Amino acid sequence: MCITVEAGTREILMVAYMNQLALDKTIETGVAHYWSRSRNALWRKGDTSGQVQRVLSLAVDCDQDAIMLTVEPGGDGKACHTGRKSCFYRTLEVEGGARRLTFS
Repeated sequence: MCITVEAGTREILMVAYMNQLALDKTIETGVAHYWSRSRNALWRKGDTSGQVQRVLSLAVDCDQDAIMLTVEPGGDGKACHTGRKSCFYRTLEVEGGARRLTFS
């Protein structure tokens, strides 16, 4: 699993799957690559959208089963396929036992 964070703001942009091939390609090119489990294929972020993510740093968690990329996003800076900057645009609010999903 890979958490992708914007360098300037430290905002989480997205979480995506990264296998060994995607990791190797990311290290080799300095550009974020992920593995699409639905398409069963390697994808370079930004090939179709222009939102190429230049990798500034790569960190590995203590269990070595998750990676965090710090990136400089290209194009319009949006990382989400919905057209938003971040895939984390929904917030769960809980008040008095009631739950409400809000969108930003």
